[in-house]
Amino acid sequence: MNDVTINSLINFFVKRHKEILSLLLQHLYLTFLAVGFAILVGIPLGILIARYKKLSGPIIGVANVIQAIPSLALLGFLIPFLGIGTKPSIFMVLLYSLLPIIKNCYTALVNIDGDLLEAAKGMGMTKRQVLFRVQIPLAMPVIMAGIRISAVTAVGLMTIAAFVGAGGLGDLVFRGVQSVNNNMIIAGALPACLLALVMDFVIGRLEKLTVPKGIR
Repeated sequence: MNDVTINSLINFFVKRHKEILSLLLQHLYLTFLAVGFAILVGIPLGILIARYKKLSGPIIGVANVIQAIPSLALLGFLIPFLGIGTKPSIFMVLLYSLLPIIKNCYTALVNIDGDLLEAAKGMGMTKRQVLFRVQIPLAMPVIMAGIRISAVTAVGLMTIAAFVGAGGLGDLVFRGVQSVNNNMIIAGALPACLLALVMDFVIGRLEKLTVPKGIR
């Protein structure tokens, strides 16, 4: 077992900096793909169940059940269908990212003041115009909060991708556990933690840019 000291950890980072950077970029790429697909699926589902409320119970219920399944078990279940590598990892993180996005989108849309919607309709707006010009701008702060939660969670979940050969920072953690190398474990875990903090900050800044000033 390797004892961790500041000097040994710094030396490890210096010697393996190219490998760590490569795995960090790979981790970031996989996370962006998973969260991006989750946004493309989650926001339309949130809009759908806000319009047809009878669907909200089943859809949010399924998302809750998925969230309760252990990540390794879900990954193992996906392997027979998607094989090993990046596909099951991205799909797993996508599934886990759906709940905050769907729930926040749905909650934000159904809690908009009905008088505002009636006023918009009274001005002659179509349903599509009401959705894109009134509802979504008003709901954007809560929607972005859901995306923020999903993105930060996805960074941690993506470390499990190494178990199926997808790469990312989890590869260092996995190899470090196998070889009982604490420096290697920290070299994978520390950048993942920093990446989560950076993602949270960046999406927080994007939230300010996407939310109209009046609503902000």
